[in-house]
Amino acid sequence: MNIKILTPEYVVFEGEVDSVLLPGKNGEFHIMKNHAGIVSSLVGGNVKLFANSIDEAFAKNFTKEAGKDSVFAYAIKSGVVEFNHDKGIILCE
Repeated sequence: MNIKILTPEYVVFEGEVDSVLLPGKNGEFHIMKNHAGIVSSLVGGNVKLFANSIDEAFAKNFTKEAGKDSVFAYAIKSGVVEFNHDKGIILCE
């Protein structure tokens, strides 16, 4: 599935991932391939991408989870996600 993470200043990430874990108002939720369409607000926390690797150009924006080579985390203050047909856009601060 294709995910884009955008801030007002720059593109944080754009590429293929296996799944994404997001900080929602009612707790974290996981979006996987073939997930139903969703639009949701996000709160402060970490957006976690699950992928074998990410492009070097975007790697500088992420921290790796300790002991988990395939989990990449990006801290946000707030945002919104739209996901449909295996494509997701995360707009965040």
